[in-house]
Amino acid sequence: MSYAVSYAVAQNNNNNVKQSGPVIAWTSITHDFGDIYQGDKVEHTFEFTNTGNEPLVITNVEVTCGCTVPKGWTRDPILPGSKAEIVIAFNSSGKYGRQNKVATIISNATNPEASQLTFSANVLEKKISNR
Repeated sequence: MSYAVSYAVAQNNNNNVKQSGPVIAWTSITHDFGDIYQGDKVEHTFEFTNTGNEPLVITNVEVTCGCTVPKGWTRDPILPGSKAEIVIAFNSSGKYGRQNKVATIISNATNPEASQLTFSANVLEKKISNR
């Protein structure tokens, strides 16, 4: 068997192998809020599905800054095939310029590469009203 055929067969076999345990599959792991103004509070909902064959349990969502707050994720096991979501809020008070933030999902998922969500925003100087 030639190398090309061997590689194709191996690749095909790997695609058919199901990962056992809970597997978190995100609709998207990134979000860009675009331009916002200092003091704006924004949030985004990250949606996912447990595509594994065991219940998925999220035990924590860690953030690196007090300006970022995880909220709204279920503490109950997410059954195989079920969908759920995590809401991440960002408060731009005291921030200026391009902001890139990370939220780390702590769970029993067997695919650790899916444990980080990122978002960005460009924080503009607060508008001053002329009265």
